[in-house]
Amino acid sequence: MINESDFRQAFPVFADKDVYPTAQFNFWLNFSKKMMNESRWADLYDEGQMLFVAHYLVLYAREAEATSNGDSANAGQVQGVETSKSVDKVSVSFDVSKITLDDAGHWNMTTYGIQFYQLIRMVGMGGVQL
Repeated sequence: MINESDFRQAFPVFADKDVYPTAQFNFWLNFSKKMMNESRWADLYDEGQMLFVAHYLVLYAREAEATSNGDSANAGQVQGVETSKSVDKVSVSFDVSKITLDDAGHWNMTTYGIQFYQLIRMVGMGGVQL
């Protein structure tokens, strides 16, 4: 079972509790417990939980930043993977098809989500004895 200290040590990028509050960590950790069958995940349960929580903390931080910048009108707006940007007469684009996963939906919105979805595929392989 993971705890906040273990999580923040494994993922130092989440050390700032102002950006990634304890309340949000606890919310997503508890949600992961409801969504992930521990016996199915076996030895990968802790890693799966950490990636699950990391994914949602990144999404939370994006929303919090947009709202704090006065963009509350767009709070909750779905944002996909950005593949191009234009500023003045300069335009740049890139292909993300090699790093996004088919049928992964919102998990493609963060690198943690992509890693989590790859684990889902591995954990989900094989039959389940009932």
